[in-house]
Amino acid sequence: MYAIVTIAGQQFKVEKDQEIIVNRLEGEEGKKVDFKDVLLVENGSKINVGAPLLKGAMVSATIVNHLRGDKVIIFKKKRRKGYEKKTGHRQDLTKIQISGITL
Repeated sequence: MYAIVTIAGQQFKVEKDQEIIVNRLEGEEGKKVDFKDVLLVENGSKINVGAPLLKGAMVSATIVNHLRGDKVIIFKKKRRKGYEKKTGHRQDLTKIQISGITL
């Protein structure tokens, strides 16, 4: 059984007991969160598709920990002008474990 769900503005294909990394969510580690923006649920050979969302469907998850992504370097340069600028960015992320999918 799997579901396609919208979490923090992105769509993910999730299954029970799967761990995924999403954009930062509010809440402490160990807290349960529920996502109600379920777009599709597949149960065996039966597929339920929402228009655009499935009513009553929900994906439950537990926050494992908060972390930060790899550093991304942004380097800008204009040749022959003496212009160089170097900055960096690290994305705030949350690791969650899917605990259940309900219809």
